[in-house]
Amino acid sequence: MSEKKEILFHVEKLLNKRNQFMITKVSSIDFSGFTTMKQLFIHEMNGQPFESIAPGQRWGENWGYGWFRSVIVVPEEAEGKRLVAMLDFGSEATVYINGIVSGAKDLNHHYVTLTRSAKAGELFEIVAEAYAGHNNSQPTFGESQLCIFEEEVYQFFIDLECLYDLRNHLDAKSLRVAEIDRCLTQVFATIDLTLRQELLGENAKLCRKIMEPLLSCVNGSTVPTLYLMGQSHLDVAWLWPIGETKRKIARTMSNQLALMDEYPEYTYTQSQPYLFQLVKTLYPELYERIKLAVKEGRIVPEGSMWVEPDTNLPSGESLIRQALHGKRFFKDEFGVDNEMLWLPDVFGYSGNLPQIMKGCGIKYFASTKLFGTYDNIADPFPHNTFLWEGIDGSQILTHLLNYGDYYPIRINPSFLIHQWNDRVQLEGISTRLTQFGHGDGGGGSNRDDLEFMRRLGNLEGVPKTKHGSPIEFFENQIEQGIPDAKYVGELYYPAHRGTYTTQAIIKKLNRKAEIGFREAELWGAAAQLLNHRAYPYEELDLLWKTLLLHQFHDILPGSSIHRVHEEAQLELKALNENVYDLASDTRDALTDDDASQVTVFNSLSWPRKELVALPADVHGLADGSGAVMPVQLLEGVVFAEVEVPSMGWSTYKAEAEGTEASAVSAVWATESHLENEWISLGINEQGELTSIFDKETGTEWAADHCNVMRMYRDQNSDFDAWEIDRRYRMAPVELNARATVSVTANGPLFASIRVERELNQSTMVQDIRLRADSRRVEFLTTIHWREKNKLLKVDFPVCVHTNESLQEIQFGYVKRPNHASRPHDADRYEVVQHKWSALAETNRGFALLNDCKYGISVSDNTMSLTLLRAPTWPDETSDQGVHHFTYGFTFWNGAFLDSPVVREAYELNYPVSLVSGGNREAYSLLRIDQANVIAETIKLAEDGSGDLIVRLYESKGASVVCVLHFGLSVKAVYEANMLEENIAELSHEGEDVRLQFRPFEVKTIRLELNGRQIHRQGGGL
Repeated sequence: MSEKKEILFHVEKLLNKRNQFMITKVSSIDFSGFTTMKQLFIHEMNGQPFESIAPGQRWGENWGYGWFRSVIVVPEEAEGKRLVAMLDFGSEATVYINGIVSGAKDLNHHYVTLTRSAKAGELFEIVAEAYAGHNNSQPTFGESQLCIFEEEVYQFFIDLECLYDLRNHLDAKSLRVAEIDRCLTQVFATIDLTLRQELLGENAKLCRKIMEPLLSCVNGSTVPTLYLMGQSHLDVAWLWPIGETKRKIARTMSNQLALMDEYPEYTYTQSQPYLFQLVKTLYPELYERIKLAVKEGRIVPEGSMWVEPDTNLPSGESLIRQALHGKRFFKDEFGVDNEMLWLPDVFGYSGNLPQIMKGCGIKYFASTKLFGTYDNIADPFPHNTFLWEGIDGSQILTHLLNYGDYYPIRINPSFLIHQWNDRVQLEGISTRLTQFGHGDGGGGSNRDDLEFMRRLGNLEGVPKTKHGSPIEFFENQIEQGIPDAKYVGELYYPAHRGTYTTQAIIKKLNRKAEIGFREAELWGAAAQLLNHRAYPYEELDLLWKTLLLHQFHDILPGSSIHRVHEEAQLELKALNENVYDLASDTRDALTDDDASQVTVFNSLSWPRKELVALPADVHGLADGSGAVMPVQLLEGVVFAEVEVPSMGWSTYKAEAEGTEASAVSAVWATESHLENEWISLGINEQGELTSIFDKETGTEWAADHCNVMRMYRDQNSDFDAWEIDRRYRMAPVELNARATVSVTANGPLFASIRVERELNQSTMVQDIRLRADSRRVEFLTTIHWREKNKLLKVDFPVCVHTNESLQEIQFGYVKRPNHASRPHDADRYEVVQHKWSALAETNRGFALLNDCKYGISVSDNTMSLTLLRAPTWPDETSDQGVHHFTYGFTFWNGAFLDSPVVREAYELNYPVSLVSGGNREAYSLLRIDQANVIAETIKLAEDGSGDLIVRLYESKGASVVCVLHFGLSVKAVYEANMLEENIAELSHEGEDVRLQFRPFEVKTIRLELNGRQIHRQGGGL
C-alpha cells in the first residue's frame, strides 16, 4: 500500500469514529413516562400518570404517543462546557427543555443542546413527546445519556472531513490534491487519540492550525456560484397521518430556531402556510419565536400556496385559491408578499400553471422533481434555468434543482461540487439554486451543515456559495440575463403516472367539492345581491382551506398510507355535505314557499335543456304557458325535461300528474340496439358497442368494438401507488364472463340498457343511456372492486386519423402525441385529463367525457380511459369497495372551435338543481355571446366589499371578442388579477361589458354594483 492510500485509509477510519471522541458521557438519564392516544401539550403534564421506564422496555401502540420526563442537575465536571442530551426513545420525539419546545430527536438530529456554557448545579427538566409508530412494532426505549460535547474536537473533525471530502472530488493529479494529502499526513502525525477532553481539545487545536492554510485557499474569477437555501421538505401527510405532521412541524421549527441562536448568519426557508397555521394554533409560544425570526429575516416564509398541492388534478380555481389563501396568510401574519412557487416534490406541472402563477403575482417557479425518475423514463428534461411558457403564452422564470436536494445527507464539498457538475444545462448559466436540510418528514439542517457552510463560502475547488432567501437567486439571474432557453407547455413528469387514478373515491370527492363550491359561491352571491341574504364568508373560508389541504401532493394523488386516505375520505365527505348544504340554503333563499311551484337552477354560463328528477310528491310540470310537459318514469322516479337560462333559474308549476308518453318515441332501445334522431348504437352480449352510427352523415365512428373493458396486471418495479409500468399491456387479464343485458328505459325522454357482468374478481353494473335529441351517450357505472395489483381501462377505438390527442386541463387543453415516435412521446403513455379528451380531424371529432376520471392513454385511434387501480403499497387496501362514476362520449361534425365538447363535458359534471318553491320569473345573472368563453366562477370579493368577482376563460385556443350581459345594475367594471386586485377600469354600456381574449386567457372581472339589486322583469334573459 502506498503512503498516500494509507493516509487516506487512516483519515476515513478516524472520521467513522468521530463520535467516540466528540462526546464524553457524564451520566445516564433516567426517565419516567406514560402513553396516550390523545394529543396532549406540555402544560397538561401535571397530574399525568408518569411511571419509571427502563432501557429495553417496549412501549406504546399503533398511532399512539409516549410522554417522558426527567430532571437533571449539571455536575461540576461540566462547568463551562457544552452540555447535550443524547436521547433515545426508540422513535422521533419533540423535546421540551424547561417547558419550552427546544428541538427534536429524529433520524438526522441525534442530540439536544441543554446549554452551551453549563453552570454546576443548574437544573434542566427534559420532557419529550415521542411517536409510537403504526407498523405493529412497538418502539424500544433506549439509553439516554447526559454528555459533554467536546467543541474543539468537533471543529477539528469538520475541518478534517472538509479537506478529505474535497480532495476525493478533485483531479487526483492536481497540485491542490497533493497539498491536501501532505497536510493530512501531517495532521495524522500530530493527532493524539489517547488524550481525552481538555487535552484532546488542545491537541485538536494544533491540528486545525495545520489545516487552516488549505481551508483559506480561495477560488479564481470564473468559478460558479450556488445560492444556498436552508429548508426542510415536510409532507403534510404521506407515510404518517396529519396528526403526526402536527408534531413534525414543531420539531422542525424548534430545531431550526435553536440553530439560529448559535449561527446568526443562518437563514431558513419554510413553505406551506398550513404548517405555520398548525404551529400558531398548537404551539403559540413557538409561533411567537417564529414571528420574531421572520421579522429579523432569519426565517423566510416563501412558497405561495396553502400547501404544496398536486397541480395535475385540482381545478384551475382550486390552484388560484391555493395561492390566494397562501399569499394572504403570509401577508397577514408576517407582512411578506411571496414571489416564488416552491413545489419540490409534485408529480408534474400543469401547462396552465404559468398563467395562474402570473395572475397571482408569482414571479418565479422552482422544483426538483423532474430530475427524480427511474427506469420508466427515456428522455431527461433538458434545462435547469429557463423561461417556462404556458398554453396561453404566459412566461415564468423557472429553475429546476437536482433531485434529492430536499433530503441531502449533509452539505459538504462533494455535495456542492455535484450540484454544479450534475446540471443538464452546460452553457448559459453560472449560478444555481441549491437547497440543503433534511426533509420528506421534516427536520431541516443540523450543525454539520452550518459548520460546513462557514468553510465553503469560497473554498478553492468548490463552487462559491451565497446563503439567504431563494428570491436572491432569481433576482441575480435577472441581473445577469435570463438564459436563452424556453420550454413550452406542461412540465410532464415521466413517472408516477398512476397518481391520476389511485384512490378513486378521493378524486371523485375532490371533483364534487370543486363543483359544490362553484354552486355555493354563485348562488350565495345572487342571494346577497338580490335578497340581502348574508354571504357565508367565514364558512367558505374554512371549507376552502379544508379542500386545499386535501389537494396536497400525497393525499389527492393517492400515494399515502391507509389512515391518511381513510381520514381524507371522511373529511371530504363532510366537506361535500357542508358545501352542498350551503348551496342548497342559498338557492332556497332565492325562492318562496309556494309548494305549487318548483324552480330549476343552472350554474353554467349558457342556457340548457336538461333532465331532472322530480320530488316525490310531484308527478309533472307545466311551463309558463300552462302546457303540461312530457315525463318519464324510471324505477319509481319521475323525470322531466326542463329549460333553464344561463347562470340563472326557471320556475315551473308542479302538477299532480304527468303527461303520457307518446306512442312513437324518437329514442328507443332493445337489448342489442340504442337509437335516437342522431345516433344508432349496436350492442353485443358483453355490453360493448359494435357500432356507433352517425345518422346525420351516414358514417361509422367505431373502428372496432368500443366500450371494451380491459384489465391488466399492474406490477411495478417500485412506487406501487404512484406508477403504471410502461409494460403493463404485456400482461392482460382475460375477461370472458358473459354479461346480462336488459332494457331499463324506452323513451320518450331517454332510453337505457343495463349491462351486468363479472370483471375477474369484481362485478359491474352499467346503464348505457341516450337522451332524445342528443349526441351524448352516457355510461352510468357501478363497480364492486375486489382486485389486487390490477388496472382497469375501457377502450374506444374510433375512425379518426390524427397525430395528436386533446386533453382538457385547467382553463384550457393541451395537445399530446398519440404515437411513440420520439422518446418524450413514448414517455407519455399515460397522461392526465380533466373532464374530456378528444381525437379530432379538421372537420370532425370524437370525445370521451367523465365525471371523476383523470388518467387516460391514447394510442393511434384508440382512447383508453383508466377507470380503477389496485396498488398494495403504501395502502394495502387501495380502492377496494364500491365505486360509482359516469363516463360518456360525444362526436361532432365541423371545426373543433364549433364543437360542443367543452359544454357537453361541463353538463355531464354540473347537473341543474331543482328546488321546491317558486320565483317570480326566469332570471339570468350573466350571459355570454361567445360559446368558447366560459364563466368558471362568480363570487363576492374576498375583501367583503360586496363587489362581484367573475372569472372567465377562453376554452378552445382561439382569440375572441365577446360581450358579457349582466342581469344586475353595474356601476363600474375593473379588470383584476387573480387575487382580486384591480388592474384597470373597463368601459361598459349599461349592463354590457366587452372583452377581448387571447387563446386560453383567464380574465378576472370585478364589478361594483349600484345599490340594492332588484330582481327586474326580464332580468337578463
